Amino acid sequence: MKAAQINKYGGPEVFEINENVDEPTLKPGQVLVKSNASSINPFDNILLAGYMAQMVPLKFPAILGGDFAGVITNIADGIKDYKVGDKVYGQAIVLNGGSGTFAEMIAANTNNLSLIPNNLNYEEAASFPLVGSSAIQAIEDIIKLKSKNKILIHGGAGGIGSIAIQLAKHLGAYVVTTVSEKDKEFVKSLGADEIIDYKNQKFEDILKDYDAVFDTIGGEITDRSFKVLKKNGILASMKGQPKEELAKQFDVAGVAINTQTTNSRLERLTQLIESGVVKPQVDKVFVLDQIKEAFEYKATAHPRGKIVIKIN
Repeated sequence: MKAAQINKYGGPEVFEINENVDEPTLKPGQVLVKSNASSINPFDNILLAGYMAQMVPLKFPAILGGDFAGVITNIADGIKDYKVGDKVYGQAIVLNGGSGTFAEMIAANTNNLSLIPNNLNYEEAASFPLVGSSAIQAIEDIIKLKSKNKILIHGGAGGIGSIAIQLAKHLGAYVVTTVSEKDKEFVKSLGADEIIDYKNQKFEDILKDYDAVFDTIGGEITDRSFKVLKKNGILASMKGQPKEELAKQFDVAGVAINTQTTNSRLERLTQLIESGVVKPQVDKVFVLDQIKEAFEYKATAHPRGKIVIKIN
């Protein structure tokens, strides 16, 4: 099979297209999927650069990628929930025991996938698993956002932020997001009630007494976000644990979101997609042979939504 592999850590230049990679061998609880599409997530860049090398060293040659959408071609013994021919989407990153998704064939755990929403094509479906699961985990499971709540979502034009805005609006919240000037109309179309230009405005000088902040940016943005929360509010961050001393100072909760792409969240995601609550946000589609260009584009273009890799 064809796959994009790396033999060392680095930037997009270390990707190599190999036409003769062995198909992955199924482990118990896995299915073999002929992949039609994958997508790029920030964690792919972290693995590529070697930032996790001490904690979880990759075995080279390695196949990166987590999100996928495709068709099941084989199943391990004992699996009853899925069958050959099922169209599925989910996560198969090497860190959860999958085989990586920048490849024509993928081994994926059945507890990290679900049937594809019936109103999406493969490229659209592949854009959703991580960002959709992240938004659901943060907004519904951790923040437990309710109607009339006020929430600030940082990075509303990004892959996670663009889904989080749609979900928060569906739940009846008042939604503010931070973006650059060029993305204002985009996030407005997603449902944002108020938009802050992070390059020219300080959100903490404008917003007060908010119920929640969902942070997809990190760094000083996380620290400054405590100032907009009301007592007993919550700051959920995709970029690590918010500082405990600041949480105590402002009498709020700070929670790190480590996304778990589970069956239940993917099924919930499918429900939201099929009912039209959230719509795919695909910035650009590349083919597998263009994976270097795709990663370079992600690093330089500040895309709206997701970058998808078309595979089969």
